[in-house]
Amino acid sequence: MNIFQKLFNKETEIRDIDQSKVENFMTLIRVYYQSVMAVNLGVTNIRFLPDVALYKHVYKVQTQGGKLGIAEKSHSRKMLMQDYGLSESFFKEIDASIKKGCKTQNDIKTYLFMFQGFSSDLMMIIGNLMKWKFGVPKFFRKALYSMTEKSIHDILTKTNWKSDDIRPVAKNVRAYKERLGYSEEWMTEYVFNIIMLAKSEKRRKKAE
Repeated sequence: MNIFQKLFNKETEIRDIDQSKVENFMTLIRVYYQSVMAVNLGVTNIRFLPDVALYKHVYKVQTQGGKLGIAEKSHSRKMLMQDYGLSESFFKEIDASIKKGCKTQNDIKTYLFMFQGFSSDLMMIIGNLMKWKFGVPKFFRKALYSMTEKSIHDILTKTNWKSDDIRPVAKNVRAYKERLGYSEEWMTEYVFNIIMLAKSEKRRKKAE
């Protein structure tokens, strides 16, 4: 089991300031997703949104206009853009995906479960395809981004794989992509950020 499988096969929280940068990033991503759902579907019961509940508690985010999700969506989006450099289009694709896949509050659990599966399979196959590339120094950012972009394209288009283990996972990722409606560009931006954060975390642990 590689580092990404370990990450996506467990629940993560933001209450511990010593947790990894990747876990912080993923928690903020989940907060944004759940906030969009709350706004779109008029969710009033915060128990449906566990990451939003924790986020509100940690960052003291006040509910805006009596509607859950508005302030939390804006706050988490701002943090993701400032701290991780995510683009406007990244959030637009999330908004469009949720609008398409979440029509009622009953769809929330199914959608989040599907996204978790998508993330898990995507990072598992990336971990296998880019093993040696993780050793590329962080200052070769453009080169690493191009490598990530090519790996994502291969996952979505390649038919012949040397390893039989990769084929079914690639098939799953393609199916998730179609259902969720994300582009190659979105997937590249998502994966690239996780890779860069994982590299920083690995370097920090070595220094310690």
